[in-house]
Amino acid sequence: MPRFRNTATVVRSAAPGSQGAPAEPGAITIPIGIRPLAHSDLAAVVRIDAFHTGSSKRGHWKRIFANFLGAPHDRFRVGLAADGPRGLLGYLLGEVRAFEFGSEPCGWVFAVGVDAAALHRGVGSALLDEACRGFRQAGVLTVRTMVKRNDVPVLAFFRRSGFTGGPYVQLEIDLTGA
Repeated sequence: MPRFRNTATVVRSAAPGSQGAPAEPGAITIPIGIRPLAHSDLAAVVRIDAFHTGSSKRGHWKRIFANFLGAPHDRFRVGLAADGPRGLLGYLLGEVRAFEFGSEPCGWVFAVGVDAAALHRGVGSALLDEACRGFRQAGVLTVRTMVKRNDVPVLAFFRRSGFTGGPYVQLEIDLTGA
């Protein structure tokens, strides 16, 4: 199983033309340390997620942390944290799955969030780069994610990062009126 850099410092500024989002006018370079996500990050993850979603879901995140950071797992999982001078700047969670609809093993990114003060500074890109490095080491050739079609900032982030439409289409049925 790949190991992630525990004390790496990735100096990123998302300059125009880079993989990250275009830098805000006057944006500065932020030193980012990428490390494994820890139980002590729970409050910061809840805060960052609440900023982006508009609701605090502490119970939800507590369950994810218990599942993700708990006992050994039967498949590769990635939980990354990006630290900056003032604490947690962002997080990313994903795993390798191979059971959906006959798909070959692939990496799935199912949560990514960046602190409001660090948006458009390359934090999300640094986390995604590190996750992809780990996925490659785990032997997968494809990384997937699902995004709400009306979540334009998250869609834009993944598009800028090289994601395109994949071979599957998500379908659903509303059972509340049935």
